[in-house]
Amino acid sequence: MKRLLAALFMAAVFLYNGSAALAESRSAILIEAETGRVLYEKNAHEPLPMASTTKVMTALVALENGNLSDTVTASRNAFGVPGTSIYLSEGEKLTLEEMLYGLMLQSGNDAAVAIAEHIGGSVENFCRMMTARAEALGCENTVFSSPHGLPCDNHHTTAWDLSLIAREALKNETFRCIVSTQRASIPWANHDYNRVLNNKNKLLSTYPGAIGVKTGYTKAAGRCLVFAAEREEMTLIGVVLNCPEWFDEATEMLDEGFAAWQRVTLLSKGEAVRQLPVENGVQDSVTVRAAADVAAPVPVDTWPDLVIDLPDFLPAGVEEGQIVGEARLTDGGETIARIPLCAGEAVPAETFRSRIFRILAGWPLAK
Repeated sequence: MKRLLAALFMAAVFLYNGSAALAESRSAILIEAETGRVLYEKNAHEPLPMASTTKVMTALVALENGNLSDTVTASRNAFGVPGTSIYLSEGEKLTLEEMLYGLMLQSGNDAAVAIAEHIGGSVENFCRMMTARAEALGCENTVFSSPHGLPCDNHHTTAWDLSLIAREALKNETFRCIVSTQRASIPWANHDYNRVLNNKNKLLSTYPGAIGVKTGYTKAAGRCLVFAAEREEMTLIGVVLNCPEWFDEATEMLDEGFAAWQRVTLLSKGEAVRQLPVENGVQDSVTVRAAADVAAPVPVDTWPDLVIDLPDFLPAGVEEGQIVGEARLTDGGETIARIPLCAGEAVPAETFRSRIFRILAGWPLAK
């Protein structure tokens, strides 16, 4: 009864406070990064323009297909891109890493085109790469027609899809480092000083634990924000699209998320789960261990159930690290996390020779 009352209370908190937090945004979502569990949402599957939050995918595709030390040359196409810029001159050369800082901190549209042409050979082909990568992540309502997010036909995503993209991008340590940087400098050709880049995401300076991710604005898309923060081993990722009070709403969403949810771990990586019988092996059983932490977010003051799926026994010939089963966390019947269970050691099949040795080993020593 205590658990039920706590869950009902937290649900009421979300319905009251969450509705206020999400009232101003056209679309919004908050997820937990490790499992992808949705903590709350509003119109999260509605296709909308996303302005410069497009650049989260631009950076991800570039990092996955290029080298940070690559030399990227700004073409005439990059030089002429309107909107926010790092003021590349035609023919100017920077490393891919420097271009990425210009892309994600200063939101340089010129850097986006330079990166797209370098990685994809052309902007059009790079956009096809972006869309294909989104599809591979499970995004069902995302099409990229530009690498920067300036208004154009058939360029849209959803808050849900954008959270999937951000979740994948934040697994990349270089991406994570770039988007959590508040201020950086990169070379500036024909100048006696470097370009100074200031991150447009003010959450980095106002919200404890903030780690990015990207702002965006056009008249058509409104104010868009992909954001993330970590606290007590739990990372939350949020998206608001067409949101006038973007930083205020992001702050409120994060505050409520951290207040109402907790990360629980019921098994740690390498922890022994049980001994599983082995038939006709050199030993009678094998230790089953967790291949990773079994952890997930749950409402505060509630506790998930741990379900262990294993066979009754294993045939001999088990290899160390072999997947033999699965552990799942369930909450109200919903599976919220799952990890494989593995054999902790090898158990070869018994041979005549090994059987004789086992028999001899079991005999009492002569006195």
